[in-house]
Amino acid sequence: MEKKIEDIKTDFENKLKDISDSTDLENLRVKFLGKKGIVTEIFSQMKNLGPLERKKIGPFINVLKNFILKEILQKKEKLRGFDLEKIVNSLKPFDVSRPAKFGGGSYHPITLIQEEVEEIFRSMGFIIEEFPEVVDEYQCFESINIPEHHPARDMQDTYYLSNSKVLKTHTSAAQNDIMRKYGAPLKAIFPGRCFRNESTDSSHETTFFQMEGMMIDDNVSISNLIYFMKIMLSEVFKKAVKIRLRPGFFPFVEPGFELDIECLICGGNGCSSCKNSGWIELCPCGMIHPNVLEMGGIDNKKYTGFAFGLGLTRLAMMKYSIKDIRDFNSGNLEILSQFFNV
Repeated sequence: MEKKIEDIKTDFENKLKDISDSTDLENLRVKFLGKKGIVTEIFSQMKNLGPLERKKIGPFINVLKNFILKEILQKKEKLRGFDLEKIVNSLKPFDVSRPAKFGGGSYHPITLIQEEVEEIFRSMGFIIEEFPEVVDEYQCFESINIPEHHPARDMQDTYYLSNSKVLKTHTSAAQNDIMRKYGAPLKAIFPGRCFRNESTDSSHETTFFQMEGMMIDDNVSISNLIYFMKIMLSEVFKKAVKIRLRPGFFPFVEPGFELDIECLICGGNGCSSCKNSGWIELCPCGMIHPNVLEMGGIDNKKYTGFAFGLGLTRLAMMKYSIKDIRDFNSGNLEILSQFFNV
């Protein structure tokens, strides 16, 4: 596999040398990094490897992908006629002794939405926990009923690290630790950054924020989940929000659902943010699988519970009418400065 990765890199470098226009460059990008590209195919083959080999090979594939992306971006700038030396020479002298004008800092919209949602759930009796961004495969997969070779692992392009750890793909990675820490009954939320090695567009990013929530007690049902989510959404948006539940498969819940909200950017009419469907997928949810309760040290004969993975990034898009998820990580101060007085 390592030899194959090296051959792909060499092949890419040779093809890149012959690129002379932006169209050919985009075709090269799609060939190697597209959804059916060579690198994507290598990622899909990871499921056929054993756990030790997967941990070893994963970082090499990530390095290859980042290398190709970097080279393509640099080539794109060259084709545009980007000349750093020319730009530097054209800059006007700057008087460093001139008095500076300082403006106030601004909050990031995800920070604002996270603090608001935390306060809403805190008022309903939920505790708030933090959890590391780097976890092991047991926390991220096995502890929530996703064993090795389970097809659900193919749904998430995981970043494997050289120290046998992974960047958590979902906040569900904290479920087992939280259950073992507090036992039952339990009402807890735990927000955090998640990572997935996937293509970006207006509604998908390689890094995003979620908030996991769990309630475990006697006779907990899906109606409890709907109640708490409706309360939270009405508080965030200061009005009733249309939601819908669709059947969904997630190994850690049974039954499982997708909870969607009507797109507040287009009012349900359809736009790029909701992929013209009028609905935004907000969180996978459902009743916690008995196996997950058992692995968390909780009596699954006595207790039931629900869990949800709320998309804080998408919630912020709806709250502040941000049409492109990539704006959150762009560092664009014009976008962020509007949240100063929120």
